[in-house]
Amino acid sequence: MLFRQIYDETLAQGAYLIGCQKTGEAIIIDPERDVDRYQAIARKEGLRIVAVAETHIHADYLSGARELAEQGAKLYISGMGGPDWNYRWLDKKSGSTPEQPIWYDHVELKDGSTFKVGNIQFKAIHTPGHTPEHICFLVTDLGAGATEPMGIATGDFVFVGDVGRPDLLESAAGQHGMAASSAKILHHSITKFLDLPEYLQVWPAHGSGSACGKALGAVPQTTVGYEKRFNPALKAATTENTFTDYVLSDQPDPPSYFARMKFENRDGPAILGSLPKPLKIDAKQLATLDTQKVALVDTRPWDQFASGHIKGSLSLLINTQFPTEGGSLIDPAEDVVLIIEPSKLDEAIRDLVRVGIDRIVGWATPDVVVEAAASGVNLATIAEISATDAKARIAKGKTFVLDVRKLGEHTEARVADHPAGLMNVSHTRLATALDQIPKDADILVHCRGGVRSARACAYLQRRGHTVTNMAGGFMAWEKAGGSVERGAK
Repeated sequence: MLFRQIYDETLAQGAYLIGCQKTGEAIIIDPERDVDRYQAIARKEGLRIVAVAETHIHADYLSGARELAEQGAKLYISGMGGPDWNYRWLDKKSGSTPEQPIWYDHVELKDGSTFKVGNIQFKAIHTPGHTPEHICFLVTDLGAGATEPMGIATGDFVFVGDVGRPDLLESAAGQHGMAASSAKILHHSITKFLDLPEYLQVWPAHGSGSACGKALGAVPQTTVGYEKRFNPALKAATTENTFTDYVLSDQPDPPSYFARMKFENRDGPAILGSLPKPLKIDAKQLATLDTQKVALVDTRPWDQFASGHIKGSLSLLINTQFPTEGGSLIDPAEDVVLIIEPSKLDEAIRDLVRVGIDRIVGWATPDVVVEAAASGVNLATIAEISATDAKARIAKGKTFVLDVRKLGEHTEARVADHPAGLMNVSHTRLATALDQIPKDADILVHCRGGVRSARACAYLQRRGHTVTNMAGGFMAWEKAGGSVERGAK
């Protein structure tokens, strides 16, 4: 048996390539949408991807399961989601019409269902709670003579040091009243996990940095026994009430794009086929873009962006937050043009298509902005002031304070005196709160250290707001002696 974890650092997501070397057949579990890289790894190992499996309908990225099914892989997916969370695209293979549907080759798995890829057996275990349809896969290498499983692919059920959050159907997908009941269901699933053999390896779908839990570890895999001893969420599962109180507290704000991912993965991600191939554009073309209709994504450093950018641009850096911020701040219906170094173009395209931003039509190098300015284009700027200056400005009573940290950070400590008002919304949820942000106000934006607020400032400026970034964020505010209120209101 060949086993490979293929890890995406930006979304802290792990897919698993498991292959039978005797038959040359392989399966990929929980793939992302740019599936060419999985196929390249399989070919290098002398394998063919003949099957694709999913643990659940994902909320943090678009699945590559349909993409691989279009290319002939057999689907193994959960059939345990009920009317709301069963897959709705299984009869919509390319060429289908409402009158003549074409079905993908698939199996809808139930609790205890088994299937084989080559000489490797997979057994589905229904583990609802994070989502109703969630399943895990016990993996047994029959070809090596094993009669018991080696490990379990746990998806978003059990992580290293955490469990999958049960609130997303409510906090992200808008199904009100689901968090508490889902937490109780997750507790019941955990009792099944605790009965598994302690030697089993645990292969989770996410690591540290994912918003699918609150305290995921930075270790790629673990064992059932280790998690039973040291996982705080499992240790809190002594009673249903103790567990639900623990698992529902202090969960991070889900980015706004999670809701879109959830429904698109259920109803059918658009078939990508191949990565977008944007055209390179020059200064003249850049200057004529309508940035209210085209998302112009400027990836230059913040100081360069703030001091001069094409009016209406978004400021997004190519780092681990790029897909999360891009998925939250770019409308998927918009064409996208990137201002980016050529060496980063492929990375940026992959990051964006993984969160359903597909209409990447053009790109330009950073020096093209300078060329546009030299040709007479008036560049926009964003003001940035120190925390000391911010104190004086807020005290005058005309500056509205916008805190774009997560709710938990804001609850712990926040700006106290704000005569013109204060609002908190995470920067990756701004699109859901635009109607609550005063349109005509002078807005001072801050986060913890000035990075997230920079992304927010560019987004709000594009939406017509007058914004100023507070350099150094809330840490600088406290250091400057700004008034602070602590704890829940």
